Amino acid sequence: MENPGLAPSLLAYPRHRPRLRPAPFLPMSRAEMDALGWDQCDIIIVTGDAYIDHPSFGMALIGRALEAQGFRVGIISQPDWHSADAFRGLGKPRLFYGITAGNMDSMINRYTADRKPRSDDAYTPDAAPDKRPDRAVVVYAQRAREAYPDANIVIGSIEASLRRIAHYDHWSEKVRRSVLPDSKADLLVFGSGERAVIALAHRLAAGEPIEAIRDLRGTAFMVKPGWRPEGFVEIDSVAIDRPGPVEAHRDPYAMEPVGAPAGAASVARSEAQPIRIVPAAERVAARKADRARQVIRLPAYEVVKDDKVMYAHASRTFHLESNPGNARAMVQAHGVGPGCRDVWLNPPPLPLTTEEMDWVFGRPYARQPHPSYGEARIPAWDMIRFSINIMRGCFGGCTFCSITEHEGRIIQSRSEASILKEIEEIRDRTPGFTGTISDLGGPTANMYRMACKDPKIESSCRRLSCVFPGICENLGTDHGPLIQLYRKARAIPGVKKVLIGSGLRYDLAVRSPEYVKELVTHHVGGLLKIAPEHTEDGPLDKMMKPGIGTYDRFKEMFERFSKEAGKKQHLIPYFIAAHPGTTDEDMVNLALWLKGNNFKLDQVQTFMPTPMAMATTMYHTGKNPLRKVSADSEVVDTPKSGRQRRLHKALLRYHDPEGWPLIREALRAMGRADLIGAQPRHLVPRDQPVILERGDAGKAGGPRKSGGKADSPVGARRAPPPTRRAAGAVRRGNGK
Repeated sequence: MENPGLAPSLLAYPRHRPRLRPAPFLPMSRAEMDALGWDQCDIIIVTGDAYIDHPSFGMALIGRALEAQGFRVGIISQPDWHSADAFRGLGKPRLFYGITAGNMDSMINRYTADRKPRSDDAYTPDAAPDKRPDRAVVVYAQRAREAYPDANIVIGSIEASLRRIAHYDHWSEKVRRSVLPDSKADLLVFGSGERAVIALAHRLAAGEPIEAIRDLRGTAFMVKPGWRPEGFVEIDSVAIDRPGPVEAHRDPYAMEPVGAPAGAASVARSEAQPIRIVPAAERVAARKADRARQVIRLPAYEVVKDDKVMYAHASRTFHLESNPGNARAMVQAHGVGPGCRDVWLNPPPLPLTTEEMDWVFGRPYARQPHPSYGEARIPAWDMIRFSINIMRGCFGGCTFCSITEHEGRIIQSRSEASILKEIEEIRDRTPGFTGTISDLGGPTANMYRMACKDPKIESSCRRLSCVFPGICENLGTDHGPLIQLYRKARAIPGVKKVLIGSGLRYDLAVRSPEYVKELVTHHVGGLLKIAPEHTEDGPLDKMMKPGIGTYDRFKEMFERFSKEAGKKQHLIPYFIAAHPGTTDEDMVNLALWLKGNNFKLDQVQTFMPTPMAMATTMYHTGKNPLRKVSADSEVVDTPKSGRQRRLHKALLRYHDPEGWPLIREALRAMGRADLIGAQPRHLVPRDQPVILERGDAGKAGGPRKSGGKADSPVGARRAPPPTRRAAGAVRRGNGK
């Protein structure tokens, strides 16, 4: 097993084919392979996204990294999954198929938080829907196996990464197995995959069979029960974080009461064995063994699918083993009897160094969609083509987000020179560039080059967040490198403006007034999106987000520096409805805060339970995995019913008449009818507004068309046409 700090550099491998030159685009057809003089691909990447040769897209990032190592890489993009024919299009890969659902989990890509099918797909030409299957990793892997039964199948992407152990699946409303047994893949690569995939390719090319490659960090695979590498010690997860009540030991001095009836049962158990005194050395051997040689056995799939307490315990244990500096291997049984197999998870991948990050992002990307798409518009490409990813990872630990579980908590930053060079490439090579860089960011806008002050502390830390419940005293929060990067970026000839579009951690930003001033003065295009997510402590605690007071501090700075710069700029706050731990009262208080601050949200986000997220564990189990879990531990109430989720969403849009009937009903049930009325202190009015049908104005008694909001089950009532003044009031009330 690779040890922290000992992984070979990505730049240290000898090129597999020293004379292989970069392709204009990685080939998607036999004709393109012929033009390159290839008879066979070493690796074929199958993806659910359109192929865009840009470092923001996984297939290009991994494909170009492998190409730079001397491997021939082909792409099969959005194949027809109804048969194996499309998977034979480039022939059989010499080393392996790399299966990815794309940049998003396919179920999130295809369905809303309320499980409704989405009408478009941002990662598809012309946003066409239905170009990928549900659970794309499983389907693609099965079709690739059907195409070439003896080919090596390696699965990856965020979909596989976050489904590597038994997990709650929102769309089927049940706990599903790891994606490994369903996909029948030989290997799963989780997290940022460059280290594992490059090492795997070189070892396969050297003749090592894939079933023998069991020591790569960031990989998971199926093994027979009881398998473990030589020298490894297995530890039951309950020995680390015991769930449930602990049964008291029987009192050895207890006696039967005097006068006990003859034949009364003995207190001794029939299965009792002689007491064995375990030597101290043996008792602590497993605990004191080298962590690199320990494997934690999680509760089996057959246990967690039915036992919510054990599911929450498994989730907590899993997340506590996420620091690559001290994480241990984990194993989870799937199946019973002769068919039982273990899913083995190696520790997470080691973060890339700055030199390696520069190497990965410095490949000769075409920075355009593949020519086969012609003039088709791909929304995801339009969104990012003028943006730059400056770092990876996030130490925020928000429970509704899985970035930490995928990219890691340690920030991996590119060098200033690498970033500035990419800005120049966008200026010189990207069609349509008018001088504006749309974003310099990543998972967050302002964690660039931030790290723990002490590498030893960092490698031993088991905190789930570096900034919650407060910012760790060991975290370096210097914004100086980011300020300098901003200044140098906007000084590049041909660059008129550099905007920041990634999410801002305002709890970090308020520590650097200089950074906030720099951001507000030069890098906000009038509106800055920011995500307090809620105002109430209960939900914020379950989200692991800072209190609303921190937002208020940032807002004061933002407005002060905007005024000093002579700019009229505004914050656009984002909030989540129906998050675990949120009560109806919490949402009413949030709605009152929104109204008091004159915010009228056009779009709102309803909580979606995504695989592997801690908040999903709360949603499914009703337990809080942020603390020790037991049958009688903290209960987390979660809005699950469609009606309550609609209510929470309606409260975020308190100004929309469509939600008023539901809000009024809820307020009366809560004993808060005092919030119903027409005064500024009220949340919603007593009566529904009149909504005119198109063409009704001036035609009293005329025919009315059906459809639209008036047909909604909680929509506004219909009435005769009002006066012109009333009609204007209705339009304003609808936010139109």
